[in-house]
Amino acid sequence: MTVLGTPNCWGDPVRKLLTEMREGERGRIVRIYGGHGRRRRLAVLGLREGKVVRMVSVQPFMGPVVVEVDETEVAMGHGMAWKILVEVEG
Repeated sequence: MTVLGTPNCWGDPVRKLLTEMREGERGRIVRIYGGHGRRRRLAVLGLREGKVVRMVSVQPFMGPVVVEVDETEVAMGHGMAWKILVEVEG
């Protein structure tokens, strides 16, 4: 089992919530928590399971998050980003 944001001794990929990623870090979306409405809203923005994202900025104090997906920057609130699980590259 992998604890979010912590690599394990077997070298399994690191999984983090989108809000835990650092600026410039890349990862693939592996899970979106929430109902159909949340998934549909994120899909309209280009954020779906399997998509690769790059963290552009994370604002402090639970501020907005900006990611790049398909060469487009997408901003979302901290609460929305907190529902996205990412497998970090590298």
